[in-house]
Amino acid sequence: METILALCGAAYKYYDKITALDGVSLSIGRGQRVTVIGANGSGKSSLLQVLAGLLFPQSGEVLFNGVPFTEKSFKDAEFLRQFRTAVGYVFQDSDVQLFCPTVYDELMFGPLQLCMDEGEASGRALEIMKMLEIEALRDRPPYMLSGGEKKKAAIGSVLTMNPEVILLDEPTSGLDPRTQAFLVELLFTLGDAGKTIVLSTHDLALVEELQGETAVLTEGHTIERVGSADSILADEEMLLRVNLIHEHIHRHKDKGGILAHRHRHAHSD
Repeated sequence: METILALCGAAYKYYDKITALDGVSLSIGRGQRVTVIGANGSGKSSLLQVLAGLLFPQSGEVLFNGVPFTEKSFKDAEFLRQFRTAVGYVFQDSDVQLFCPTVYDELMFGPLQLCMDEGEASGRALEIMKMLEIEALRDRPPYMLSGGEKKKAAIGSVLTMNPEVILLDEPTSGLDPRTQAFLVELLFTLGDAGKTIVLSTHDLALVEELQGETAVLTEGHTIERVGSADSILADEEMLLRVNLIHEHIHRHKDKGGILAHRHRHAHSD
């Protein structure tokens, strides 16, 4: 499988003090569906932002189509256009992403910034709004949207640029069950259309549903393991070690006294 994005020994520290990634290597194949899982604070968001060219590692490399890129690379207008057209990023907090007067303007913004013809951009925006079932929200300002509506608008603002790669940071966090189900179906639809999907989550039920290649981050900000969803989810000792599941001790009375049982549970949102 051809690699479209890759990290090679990438390390990143916020303010040169707070470690987010420590020597992380990960390859993303073209058309692949990849989930990055880990406990809160393990570096999932930072990893996706490095892949998106929003953060740049202090050591190691990040590659796009086999070519290393740095902050300096984005000063080249042609590379910037190619990369921003090919790689879209959906923030965990939709309020960070939405800033235009209306939903329609949000979906138009990216294509127009990439110098797309206004008629073509408008056609794409209308098509994506229909696909996301947000046509009725066309003239609604983002601050008047529900959480699920904001998420759809944020995803729509990325899809109008028709990227090859879509990076989503905790996409189901805070969403109601119906919107979560809609989003999962959308991810399958995009994958079937040949898009490369990379998302971060600590929701193991979502990992099981998506059945993609799964990369596990440790609380030490390193890669613990990469494998199929089934093989990762079957390794309870590893999931316990990286703090993605926890043990409860339940005690109850019995004729012979007090009995104690250990039960393992996945963390919830």
